[in-house]
Amino acid sequence: MSEKSSSSGSDEDVDPEAGHPVELGGVLSKWTNYIHGWQDRWVVLKNNTLSYYKSEDEREYGCRGSLCLSKAVITPHEFDECRFDISVNDSVWYLRAEDPEHRLQWIESIELHKAESGYGSETSLRRHGSMLSLTSAASALSATSTSSFKGHSLREKLAEMETFRDILCRQVDTLQKYFDSCADGISKDEFQRDRVVEEDEDDFPTTTTRPDGEYLHNNNGSKEKLFPPASPKGINGIDFKGEAITFKATTAGILSTLSHCIELMVKREDSWQKRLDKELEKRRRIEDAYKSAMNELKKKSHYGGPDYEEGPNSLINEDEFFDAVEAALDRQDKIEEQCQSEKVRIPRLTPVPPGDAYSTIGTHRFATKPHSHSSSLCSVDLVSASDDIHRFSVQVEEMVQNHMTYSLQDMGGDANWQLVIEEGEMKVYRREVEENGIVLDPLKATHAVKGVTGHEVCHYFWDTAVRLDWETTIENFNVVETLSDNAVIVYQTHKRVWPASQRDVLYLSAIRKILATNENDPDTWLVCNFSVDHDNALPTNRCVRAKINVAMICQTLVSPPEGDKEISRDNILCKITYVANVNPGGWAPASVLRAVAKREYPKFLKRFTSYVQEKTVGKPILF
Repeated sequence: MSEKSSSSGSDEDVDPEAGHPVELGGVLSKWTNYIHGWQDRWVVLKNNTLSYYKSEDEREYGCRGSLCLSKAVITPHEFDECRFDISVNDSVWYLRAEDPEHRLQWIESIELHKAESGYGSETSLRRHGSMLSLTSAASALSATSTSSFKGHSLREKLAEMETFRDILCRQVDTLQKYFDSCADGISKDEFQRDRVVEEDEDDFPTTTTRPDGEYLHNNNGSKEKLFPPASPKGINGIDFKGEAITFKATTAGILSTLSHCIELMVKREDSWQKRLDKELEKRRRIEDAYKSAMNELKKKSHYGGPDYEEGPNSLINEDEFFDAVEAALDRQDKIEEQCQSEKVRIPRLTPVPPGDAYSTIGTHRFATKPHSHSSSLCSVDLVSASDDIHRFSVQVEEMVQNHMTYSLQDMGGDANWQLVIEEGEMKVYRREVEENGIVLDPLKATHAVKGVTGHEVCHYFWDTAVRLDWETTIENFNVVETLSDNAVIVYQTHKRVWPASQRDVLYLSAIRKILATNENDPDTWLVCNFSVDHDNALPTNRCVRAKINVAMICQTLVSPPEGDKEISRDNILCKITYVANVNPGGWAPASVLRAVAKREYPKFLKRFTSYVQEKTVGKPILF
């Protein structure tokens, strides 16, 4: 993930400690839809806008989408530590970072850009002083009609305070001048008095010279210079008494006006408190309504979001989950029907000649010349355990023996098995088993199909060359490793049925002819598929890895033809026993899994056996 600094913001707008908005770019996983799920996208945060591109190399072609963050709501996910959601009105982006640290980095950067846009920002308050002088407050009150003070009484009292302040300032200046003048006069009087006392008093014991009344004799015979006392208006014409009375009246007026202002403010505070309580209550109701509306909107408008897919914290309830799965399966059935009808309408360009038996099956070792019933034992040597040697041989033998021992047992008398479907010759049984909340119901189905042999049924079930001809639930598959002519390791992914997660399976598939213990035993063929591990197909986050243990056991029953006629397909019957033990993994509800199994397994058996009948009609019998 890369980060690039930008020059957005200024020292006045953004506190240096809070950091400047930065341009941020990197890879985030973005939820696309329920088909493609999470996809990596190159996301860029710049100039209060969040944009995303398919990749970093495609930035020059323009973004695929963008959000203005001014009114965006960023919500970290409650359970997923790497995920956060960004919503603007009815548009929601679901994003996941590679780890919680990167998620925190993205959220903080987005919040910083959002704050700088002016919504929810405190930086605009930093442009103004936190203290207002009386002058600025009064001028603001008189200059604007949008002031919070709507009463004229308080405004008038503030104007009076301004006037009193001017008068008081002038009076203080006047009194200060008076006090300075008094101090200067006293200093001069003391200086003159000191000089007179120092003169020789003996030369003028009785004589008093009073030019202009300046010198006088005192009672003890000394002479001193007398200065006339200063009159109240003698210093710069200041009336000290009048000024003092005015000063006292001014301060009294200020105190009275302040008391009146405080009284008005207390009354106004009560009114403001009541209005504030009403606004807070109104805000609380609006926020509750908004949260409720957003929850409803998420349920309706964003039904295909990641919170509605399969998972431990899925918001979708069990009934909605079942309805969604059933609707998706119905759509797949319609698509399958359309494909089948198109195949019927399109004629074959190169029909297979009748003599070219099994040319469409493949060239594996079972595609031999037609066998008669008497020669069926000859095929035992072709698929004996000694010929099927590989590193999983022991596991295959163990699986084959277990299936032959337990899978062919009759269901009658076992109360644990429940008959869930019965359609003609087909019966489906189920035994309910759960482990740690995951459905592990073993399933067993029996069916009888006319006109085909067990060898043919097992061949088409095992051969990967024709798998996609009859299997409609597979999205893609490939052979990971060929162990022998009779065993392969296959990896396949199944089509996703939203809201369930997509599943994949890695399994070993082996075909085997079961040795007959006596002449009356029917010809028996078996295909077993069981999960294994392989370095070339490790589990991924894209799919939930399912575990399987499946077997198809097919027995061929032959009714003798009349007279010397050869055995035809009218004389053969294939008895099929299909057993499946599947651990689907994931978090799908148990009721949904059971309902899907009850619906899909019978469809699979009917579809597959019909396909085998169509492929073998008019062709030599393969015992």
